[in-house]
Amino acid sequence: MKPPYQITPKILNLISSISEKIGVVNATFLDKPSPQLRKQNRIKTIHSSLQIEGNTLTLDQITALLENKRVIGPKKDVTEVVNAIFIYEHLENYSPKNEKSFLEAHQDLMAGLITDIGKYRNQSVGIVKGSKVAHVAPPASNVPYLMKDLFNYLSHSDDIALIKSCVFHYEMEFIHPFLDGNGRMGRLWQTLLLMEKYPIFEFIPFETLISKNQDDYYKALAASDKSGQSTVFIEFMLDIIDSSFNDLLNYNNRTLTQKDRLDYFISLNKREFTRKDYMDIFKDISSATASRDLKKGIELRLFEKKGTLNNTKYYLPTS
Repeated sequence: MKPPYQITPKILNLISSISEKIGVVNATFLDKPSPQLRKQNRIKTIHSSLQIEGNTLTLDQITALLENKRVIGPKKDVTEVVNAIFIYEHLENYSPKNEKSFLEAHQDLMAGLITDIGKYRNQSVGIVKGSKVAHVAPPASNVPYLMKDLFNYLSHSDDIALIKSCVFHYEMEFIHPFLDGNGRMGRLWQTLLLMEKYPIFEFIPFETLISKNQDDYYKALAASDKSGQSTVFIEFMLDIIDSSFNDLLNYNNRTLTQKDRLDYFISLNKREFTRKDYMDIFKDISSATASRDLKKGIELRLFEKKGTLNNTKYYLPTS
């Protein structure tokens, strides 16, 4: 059965805005961010998703762990980050519409943290906020059937990916299928569902904005619980995604250094190109700046040059 929600004017406007921004991202080659931007966004994603769950490690400590350096901190917090790094470095291993893959991801995410990794809970749970019970999850005996229905929805619904990912995120949080790790699994799985349609979502750290708007995140979940449908949560998450694209596009408008430009251009993996091709990517630089960039790229052996004057072409190394 399809989970209940309403398509509101706000949802339609947000879908239109996000779709337009995805078009801009694709048209300006931002769907292939520089290695440095990819690394920064991955660190932000891990930090924000775990911070929501109470992890105390800083951005610098997570960076150090990503670089295989030793970090001093609570064992649990370090384990959470190491597990999350593994997950986000192997996203291609998980199939977003496959329930078995979902359980395997939980096993990888929660290894060394709880005993029943990769298994649905076998006891009742409630979510407490302050001194009040904010949510009583369905009985444990219902969880396998509810999750099977949810994955059937993913496989057979014709809902667009933006809607489907939000619906799954909300419904999974409502079911609360695990004893621990539900929040981070919901955010991870929404990323995977979006990546399946739009690969750029691997590098959109919308968890950062969820972390900054944590109270509103929980209010949207509670409002959807109260109404019996995920409409409010869909509106909230689409707004978060839209704002995340604003951040990415604003990043593109910053002043790029020569190294930024070379790193970004190399990441596009153009095997053969001209100075004009280079300037088509960086439209705001002069021909003299482009020539200096390309000369530096040759000095750094990032690519090779053949020909002279108007017949000059550049080639990425073959090995």
